Amino acid sequence: MDSRLVPFIVRRYLRFDREQPFIFLSALLAFLGICVGVMVLIIAMAIMNGFDREFERKLFTMNYPLTIYPKVTPFLEEELLEHLEARFPQLKLSPYISSQVIYKKGERLEGGVLFGVDFAREQAINEVLRQALEQIPEPKGFQAIVGKELWERLFLRPHERLFFIFAKAEPSGFAIAPLFKRFEVVGSFHSGLIAYDKAYAYTTLEAMRKVLHLPHGFSGIHVYSSDPQRDIQRIAAALPEGVGVVGWWQQNGNFFAALKMEKRALFIVLMLIILIASLNIVSSLLMTVMTRRKEIALLLSLGARPKEIEAIFFLLGSIIGGLGILFGLLLGLLGVFLLGHFDIVDLPADVYGTSRLPLELSPIDLGAILIGAILITILSSLYPAKKATRVDLLGVLRNE
Repeated sequence: MDSRLVPFIVRRYLRFDREQPFIFLSALLAFLGICVGVMVLIIAMAIMNGFDREFERKLFTMNYPLTIYPKVTPFLEEELLEHLEARFPQLKLSPYISSQVIYKKGERLEGGVLFGVDFAREQAINEVLRQALEQIPEPKGFQAIVGKELWERLFLRPHERLFFIFAKAEPSGFAIAPLFKRFEVVGSFHSGLIAYDKAYAYTTLEAMRKVLHLPHGFSGIHVYSSDPQRDIQRIAAALPEGVGVVGWWQQNGNFFAALKMEKRALFIVLMLIILIASLNIVSSLLMTVMTRRKEIALLLSLGARPKEIEAIFFLLGSIIGGLGILFGLLLGLLGVFLLGHFDIVDLPADVYGTSRLPLELSPIDLGAILIGAILITILSSLYPAKKATRVDLLGVLRNE
C-alpha cells in the first residue's frame, strides 16, 4: 500500500461530513473539552503554587528559615553567636530576646509577643521589617514598632506611648506585681498576615535587657539560609549540648502538608475533566468506525493491512486530543500571563495577604499536566483503533 494512504484517509475523516454531522460535533466537543481541561488545570496549578509561595514567603519572613534555641538554660551565651558567625560566614544571624506581653491602652488589652532585636541584623533577614523602617525611623532605646493590625485596633498614633505588661512578675513590698513598661510606638509594619500583625512587636535588645534585668545572652538566634534543609544538619553538628535548631517546615509542617494535599486533590479532580473529555474521543472514533465500515472493508479487501487501519484511527484520535492539548497549553499560558500582569482579579489584602492574584507555574506541574493529558489521549485512541481492525470483512461486503 501507498505510504500516503494513512495521512490521506485521516485528512478526509477530519473534514465536516454533512451526512454525518454528529461525528464531527462529537470530535469538536472532545477537542474543546480537552482544551478547556488543560487550560483550567494550568491556571489552577499556577494559582495554587502562587498562594503556596506567598504563604511560604510570609512564614519565612516572620518565622525565619531556621531558629536556634536553648533546651536547658533560659538563654544562649553571646560566645555562641560569635562561634557560629565565624564558622558559617555565609549565613545571616540575628539574635533576639522575646517575651510574651499584653498591650494595654486605656481599657483595651491585646496579647502578643515582644522581640528585642538588633535592627541592623534583623533587617538583613526580615524583609517586612526592612520595608517598614524605610518609611519610619528606626526604634532607639525604649521605642517599639508594632504590627499594622494592632496599630489599628488600639487606634495608635506615631510616637504615642503604649503600656507593655510582661509575663514576668517582680516583688513590690509585701506583694508581687506584674512587670510593665511604657514604650514609645514609632510606627507599624505590615506582613499581610493578621496573626502576626496583631501580635508581634519589635524593640531594641538593650531595652529588653533593661526591662527583664538580663545582663547578657539571648532567647534565641534567627538564621537566614538559602538552603535551610541542608544547613540545619551542619548547624546542629556545630551546636553544643543543650542547644537545638528547628526549621520553618518543622514549625509549620501541618499547614504545608494540608496545602500539598489540597493541591494534589485539585490536580486529580481537574484531570478528570480531561478524562471525561477523552470519552468524546472514544465515542467519536467508534461512531466513525461504525459509519465507515464499508470503506474499511474495501480498504482491507484492496490490500490494506490491519496495522494501517489501526494507524488511521489512532492518528485521528491523537490529532483531536493533541490539538486540544496544544490549544489548551497556549490558552493556559495566556491566562497565566494576563492574570499575572493585569488586575483582573482583585483580592482583599486583609484576608489573603496580597491584593494581586499570586501566580507561579512550576515546570514540574506543567510537565505532569501535559504528560497526563497525552497519556489519556493515547489510551482513548487505542480501543477504537483496535476495534476498526475487527470489522467483519465478508459480512460488510455482503450486506452493504
